[in-house]
Amino acid sequence: MTEHTDVLGRRDLNRALLARQLLLERSPMSASRAVEHLVGMQAQAPDPPYVGLWTRLAGFRVEDLSRLVSDREAVRLVLMRGTLHLVTARDCLRLRPVLRGPLERQLAGAFGKHLTGLDLAEVAALGRELVEKEPLTLGVLGARLAERFPGRDPFALANAVRNLEPLVQVPPRGLWGESGQAVHTTAEAWLGRPLDEDDTPDDIVLRYLAAFGPASVKDMQTWSGLTRLTAVVRRLAPRLRAFRDENGVPLYDLPDAPRPDPGTPAPVRYLPDFDNILLSHADRSRILTEEQRRRVFTRNGLIRPTFLVDGFVHGMWRIERGRGSAALVLSPFSPLTRKVRAELVDEGMRLLDFAAAGCPAPEVRFADVE
Repeated sequence: MTEHTDVLGRRDLNRALLARQLLLERSPMSASRAVEHLVGMQAQAPDPPYVGLWTRLAGFRVEDLSRLVSDREAVRLVLMRGTLHLVTARDCLRLRPVLRGPLERQLAGAFGKHLTGLDLAEVAALGRELVEKEPLTLGVLGARLAERFPGRDPFALANAVRNLEPLVQVPPRGLWGESGQAVHTTAEAWLGRPLDEDDTPDDIVLRYLAAFGPASVKDMQTWSGLTRLTAVVRRLAPRLRAFRDENGVPLYDLPDAPRPDPGTPAPVRYLPDFDNILLSHADRSRILTEEQRRRVFTRNGLIRPTFLVDGFVHGMWRIERGRGSAALVLSPFSPLTRKVRAELVDEGMRLLDFAAAGCPAPEVRFADVE
């Protein structure tokens, strides 16, 4: 590891993060390449990845992503932090083996008392057989498993299969504007290829740094759910450069990754619900304050859509739809200058043109400062 004593301040880290997240300027990358560069996109709901790519890519269209999902080139499954992510087919096969350990631990923590005494390998094998015969919702899968394991919680049984087997959600789930329940089969059945055999975390750490760095070991663990990454960082030392943050915390990075000047201008940007830029560090101060986090992160696990001003979270947004109308309502956390308001309106109208296409009466409104 290249020893370096440089201290990176909040704005240094912010601009590095924005550059790697394709938020300083829209990228000409394809949707597939961008999803891989970002190491997937959190996707608890079907639409946020579309907005997340729109705000990052030049000329992005809904069909650019929906085609990937329909053609089995992108899938939605549980990965980092035990949450749903949209990833390319290739990343599904190579990331899932690396994350098996965290998913097993999450299962034990959330459902262990409901699964005590069960042969979980047997549960997983039966679940695999059921969903490969016919894609199923978790509710139906749990009910059928309960027939074989009477007296057991069906929801816990279904989640055992979801965490132990690589279950992917099949279309129309994941398509823009489409409805339908989430039905599952295995990645191998859907993609026609086996999971990778390599389960070492080295590559995933390097890719995390390329998309989210510079970062601490704790940041890496927060994003991935993996533990004991200090040893991995030591192993990767010859390929990394070391820094510190303003509190003296060691940070690691790829030597040639972009670290723009902290004074680099950052345009206003709209981020969707659950955007990974807000979820992928233990210390989130490079993008939002703790007070803002409490507003954006709800008690029931939702992450509200936000907008950035000068690279930092400055408020939340929502689209209110009526008959023949769509209003983008902005709720700023502090007063906005006239110039910033104008920039938010211009970018907001572009967002409405994407997310509420065809609406004859779009508008941007400002709510009172929260």
